Amino acid sequence: MTTLRASAEANALRHPKFVLYWLAVGCASFAVQIMSVAVGWQIYDITRDPLDLGYVGLAQFLPALLLVLVTGLAADRFNRRFIMAACLLLEAVCALGLVMFTLSEPSVVTPVFGILVVLGVARAFLNPASDALAPNLVPREAIAHAISLTTLIWQTATIAGPVAGGLLYGLGGEVAYGMALALVISAAGLVLAIGRVPQSASTSEETTLGSLFAGFAFIRRQKIVLGAISLDLFAVLLGGAVALLPVYARDILDVGPWGLGLLRSAPGVGAVAMALVLARRGIRDRAGVILFVCVAVFGFFTLVFGLSTSVPLSIAALILMGATDMVSVYIRETLLQLWTPDEVRGRVNAVNRVFIGASNELGEFRAGVVARLIGTVGAVAMGGAGTMAVAFLWSRWFPELRTARRLDGRS
Repeated sequence: MTTLRASAEANALRHPKFVLYWLAVGCASFAVQIMSVAVGWQIYDITRDPLDLGYVGLAQFLPALLLVLVTGLAADRFNRRFIMAACLLLEAVCALGLVMFTLSEPSVVTPVFGILVVLGVARAFLNPASDALAPNLVPREAIAHAISLTTLIWQTATIAGPVAGGLLYGLGGEVAYGMALALVISAAGLVLAIGRVPQSASTSEETTLGSLFAGFAFIRRQKIVLGAISLDLFAVLLGGAVALLPVYARDILDVGPWGLGLLRSAPGVGAVAMALVLARRGIRDRAGVILFVCVAVFGFFTLVFGLSTSVPLSIAALILMGATDMVSVYIRETLLQLWTPDEVRGRVNAVNRVFIGASNELGEFRAGVVARLIGTVGAVAMGGAGTMAVAFLWSRWFPELRTARRLDGRS
C-alpha cells in the first residue's frame, strides 16, 4: 500500500496545481513560437534584409543577459506565481501591440524591435520564476517527472508552434498575433488559478552584492551543478549544427525548402519521443554516466550528420541528436532543481537560462564563423568531435557528476 501511495505521489499529473502550471507553460510556449515565426516573416517581408532577422533574437536575448542579477533575485524575493502572471500579461500587451502594428500597414520595423525588447524583458523575469516555481508545486519525488513533462510540452510547442504560426500568418499577421494574445492571456489565467504556493524565499534578506551574485556563488561551490551547466554550455556551443541546415538543404543534400523543413523538425521529433520515454520511465540509476554517454553520443551523431551526403542518414542522425540531447537536458534540469535550495533557486535558474541562451546564440555564431573559414562540412564535423572531447574531459574534471547515481543525490 505504501509503495502504491509513493508511486502516485511521484506522478506530477496527480497534483492539480502542477497540471495548471503545465498547461500554462504549454500555452505560453505555443504563443512564443507563433510570435517568433510571425515576426520573422513580417520583418523580412518589409525590409528584405536577413540581418534584421539576427536582430530579432538579439533583442530578446540581451535583456536576459543584462538583467540576470535582478531577475533571479526577484524570483527568490517575491511571489513567483505573481511574477509569472504579471510577465504573461506584459507579453499579452506586446502581442496586442503587434496586432496594432500589423493593422497599421507599416513600412518600417523600428516599433517591432521596441516591442521585442519589452517582450525580452518580460521573458527575462518570467523564465527564472517559472523554473523555480515548478518544484514548489509537487513533492520532491515527483520533481523529475514534472521536469520531463514540462520539457515535453515545450518541445511539442517547438515543433508544432512554428507550423501553426506559419499557417496563421498566411491568414494575416493580425490573426497570428491575435492567437498568441489569446494563448498568453489563457496562460496568465491558469497561473492565477494555481492558488497559494509555499515558497522558501525570504523578503527580509538584505540586498547586497553577495545576494545579487548568490546564484553564481552557489553554482561555483556545487561541483555537480557547475559541471552539468558548463557541460551543456560547451557541448551545445561546439555541437550546434542547426544554423547551417539551410546550407545542407541547398548545397549538400540538395533537398530544397521542403527538405529543410524535415531537417529542422528531425531533432524535435527525437526529443519529443525521448521525452515521452523519460516521462514514463525516468532515470533511476547511474545518472552521471548516462549524462556523459548521451553528450558523447550527441557529438558522434553531429559528426555523422556533418559528413553525411545521404538524406535518410542525415535525418536519422538529427533525430538521434535530438533524443540524446533530450536526455542530457532532463538530467541537467533535474539535478539543478533538486540540488538547489529553494531560497536561491530563482537566481540559479536565471544564470542557467543565460547559459542556455548564450550557448545557443554563440553556438550559431561559432558555426557560421568556422564554416566561413574551413567550410560547412568541416565546421559541423569538427563541432561534433569537439563535443565528444568535452564529454571526455568533463567526466575527468567533474568526478562528482560522473559518479552521481540518483538524480536526487542519494546513493
